[in-house]
Amino acid sequence: MGSVQDEPGRVEALGRLCRFREEFYGCLTRRADVLFEVAETVLCTDGPVRTLVDLTLAPEHRRGHGALYDGLNSGRLEIGRLRRTLAGLALPSAADGRLVLAVDVSSWLRSDAPTSAQRLFCHVHGRAKNQSQLIPGWPYSFVAALESGRTSWTAVPGAVRLGPADDATVVTADQLRAVVGRLIAAGHWHDGDPNILIVMDAGYDVTRLAFVLADLPVEVLGRIRSDRVLRLPTPPRQPGAHGRPPKHGPEFALGTPATWPDPQHTTITDTTRYGKATATSWDRLHPRLTHRTCWIDHSGDLPIIEGTLIRLQVDHLPGDHDPKPVWLWSSAVTTTAATDVDRAWQSFLRRFDLEHTFRLFTQTLGWTRPKIRTPQAADLWTWLIIAAHTQLRLARHLAADLRRPWEKPAAAGRLTPARVRRGFRNLRAIMPLPASAPKPTKAGPGRPPGSTNHRPAPHYDVGKTIKRDKTMTSRQHHTG
Repeated sequence: MGSVQDEPGRVEALGRLCRFREEFYGCLTRRADVLFEVAETVLCTDGPVRTLVDLTLAPEHRRGHGALYDGLNSGRLEIGRLRRTLAGLALPSAADGRLVLAVDVSSWLRSDAPTSAQRLFCHVHGRAKNQSQLIPGWPYSFVAALESGRTSWTAVPGAVRLGPADDATVVTADQLRAVVGRLIAAGHWHDGDPNILIVMDAGYDVTRLAFVLADLPVEVLGRIRSDRVLRLPTPPRQPGAHGRPPKHGPEFALGTPATWPDPQHTTITDTTRYGKATATSWDRLHPRLTHRTCWIDHSGDLPIIEGTLIRLQVDHLPGDHDPKPVWLWSSAVTTTAATDVDRAWQSFLRRFDLEHTFRLFTQTLGWTRPKIRTPQAADLWTWLIIAAHTQLRLARHLAADLRRPWEKPAAAGRLTPARVRRGFRNLRAIMPLPASAPKPTKAGPGRPPGSTNHRPAPHYDVGKTIKRDKTMTSRQHHTG
């Protein structure tokens, strides 16, 4: 790699990376040296991370394997301070300058850990002939800022682990509210800027999140099931009509084209991957809510949450000759132009960039590899992985392309996170190291020979600890 002064802007990029490393080290309040070196070793070791003990063999880890496990079990990290630091970094944005956030859940499967607490049954697909399974593990909700165009880069400002007593919708709403608040405080959004777009898949209650986050400058966009039935706006009341006016208009069944009125917008876009993409939109559609599930505690009349419905149909998919349409619902009440519809479905397709980040976490950085017992240690390891991924993103324009002989050359700034990681060891040599050198010591005596463990670890059940009423009948049965 050439000198840092060879290209304009490299000095500033290196300074941002060094400042983040100093701030990250300052967030470690206990066992800071060993935890910082663990994150360094994850970035500098050759090949994917397989086990924790293998990290101690790398030259970047100057301490023993006992110190590594002690750091994960007894170390401390100021999560709030690190979250504010991540929010203060430069974030990617869409072509129009709009921030696009994606939220999704990735699970750390621990089916063989009966002594690990707070495990839930996680939905897993593709492990048994493409059939979904429920496997015990720790689910984590990640929020990431997306870029425009085809890329595998995202900016992850944080993650939250879902516990046995948590409601997924409530946790997601609180997480998004906190992330948006930190982004606004960091100056990423000002009055007059376009609303922050939040995209999500079909596993979320998009209308509930739109209602809860209505006071924030955000627009919620999510995929909905193709068998949903929405309602059109209430038609104008005819003169001389009697009785109570209706609250809902005619039905709009997504699976019944006979119920579809004429759309407001229809756009056709030529794509290189999917052929022609036809997007059709209808304004002011809303679901008919009932006092069930998350609305069971709502006092008074249920709200009417209107939005824009988008139907996306493409010519072909990779490996699929008969693609099914994708239905999207946006909290934007009206779309003033066809470009808004195109921006919506194109931003939703960018949500799949977060899947590349999950693959990097699990297959390269070794997020789910350690056999950690406590959920607190799992949270600490997760934040170390997020900090390591952030350093890769900051070193994106600094690392050299150490490509394999069979790989194609990549343009400057177009390296994938895995290829940036190959050159991080060379960057580390020109950066200051906040961690101090280890002090000389000797191994402890350990357990006396022949002794047995008289304090076995407790075993924990898997699943939710709180059962919530889903209907008014079940609530009356429990309270009566």
